[in-house]
Parts: sequence; C-alpha cells; structure tokens
Amino acid sequence: MLTSGAAERRPGGVRPAATDRLALSWDGEGGGDGMVVNAARLAVFSPVDSTARVDVVVRRLADAIAVGLLADGEQLPSEAELAASLGVSTVTLREALMALRQQGMVETRRGRGGGSFVRAPSEIDVATRLRLFAVDELRDLGDHYTAIAGAAARLAAQRSLPSDVAPLWRSLDEMAAVAAQTPPGMIARLRRLDGRFHIEVAAASQSARLTQEEIRLQADIGPLLWLSHEALGGHDEMAAQHHAIAHAIEIGDGDQARALAERHVLDAIEHLIELRLGLQE
Repeated sequence: MLTSGAAERRPGGVRPAATDRLALSWDGEGGGDGMVVNAARLAVFSPVDSTARVDVVVRRLADAIAVGLLADGEQLPSEAELAASLGVSTVTLREALMALRQQGMVETRRGRGGGSFVRAPSEIDVATRLRLFAVDELRDLGDHYTAIAGAAARLAAQRSLPSDVAPLWRSLDEMAAVAAQTPPGMIARLRRLDGRFHIEVAAASQSARLTQEEIRLQADIGPLLWLSHEALGGHDEMAAQHHAIAHAIEIGDGDQARALAERHVLDAIEHLIELRLGLQE
C-alpha cells in the first residue's frame, strides 16, 4: 500500500492528496495487522473536482461506505478536516452530510464523543438489482469496467512496490479462509473481500482517479459481478483468476496483468448478461 514517499519513487506515481491520518484504518475485516495507511482510503479523501457540487461529494462518500472502505460505526473526520481534504467548503460538506443522513448512510451524534458516524447499508437483493439493467447497459458497463480494470492492473505491475502487493495476497488468503466456511453469512463477506481485492489492485496503480473509478464501479455493479462469478463455477475459478492477476502484478508483467484483468471482467460480464436474459420479466 502507499506509504509516505512511496509514489515519488515510482515513475508516474501519483500520491492522492490527503493526510495520512485520514487514511489510517483497521486492516482486514476483524483482525489483521492493526492500523495501516490505506491507499484506497487516500483516494476517497483526496480533493474532488474544483467544480464539484454537493452530489459529487455525496457520491464519493456513499460509494466508499457501500464497498466498506468506510466501515459501519466509523467516525468521520471533523467537518473542517473533511472539507479541507476534499477541497470543498464547509457549507458544501454539511449539505452532503445532510443528504447522506437522509439516505441512512450517516448518523450524527450530539454531545461528548459526538460527530458523524457511518451506517453501512443493508445487503441488497442482487437478482432484483440485476433486473434494473438492460442487456445493452450491462455490455456498456462491461466495456467501461474492462478498460479501467486493465489499465489499473497494468500500472500496478509497473509501479507497485512489495508493500503495495502484500494487501492483494492478504485479501486472497482471507477469501480462501472464508470460502472454507459454510455459514450463509460468509457469502456477503466474500463479496466484500472480492471488491476489496479489485480496489487494492487499483490502489497499487498509484492513480487516485483509477482508484476512485474502481470504487464507484464496485459500488454500482460489484455485487452483480459476484453473482456472475458464482455462476462461472464458484470460488475456485474466481480464486485462480485472482491469483494469476496478483502474480502478474508481483512480477511486474504489465501486459499479462492487463490481459488477465480484462479477461476476468469480460468473463463475468458475459455470464451476467446470460443471467439477465434468463430472468423472467
């Protein structure tokens, strides 16, 4: 993961402009190595576009909450600190937080120890969500996501340090451990870990914009892609593809990493379209 000065040692590396404190998070889901600087969170808290309005800030934070980068119950930074890191006025930030409260994704607590706290959304019915997309929309999303995933994997192979690749293997190890368990609740955790792996690949590219786009896509269609992976043959096939991508990044083979990442997305989209066609209207 990106640490202070790491991006500067890589050609083309771009360190998201946010304070290290905002990027500190508990690594992993329930356990892990403690507090770490998380490159994906740096991207979440980097400045939005200078012309951004309230809805852009809402989308940035809502996506991060949806994919679990901002954890349930986590306290957000103070309004002044968060506004400064996002590069917006406190008025704009307050309006964004109000919108998030109305959506049930943030709650405000008064008094000592108060502030704004994250509330994770409930699990969605992926089949119901899939019905909302026409086949042409899924194909178009697939084209877009293929380009993002391929570029991120290629740059990750070219720019990443061992410390950037380590989170990929850690996520894959966690996925293998969770997949060996049978409780139904583990499926939701596998989905989150799958999304985290792809976000970590984007974060290893050292591009804040690619990381932000990966987060957005995971929030939009991540659960749907997981549905298609299940149809492809379950965890074993998906794990093999993930391991191949991580290995190509680790050995610095950008062309192979890009090809594997693109194939991974295209396979998922093709089967997702098949699933959508099989749904009765």
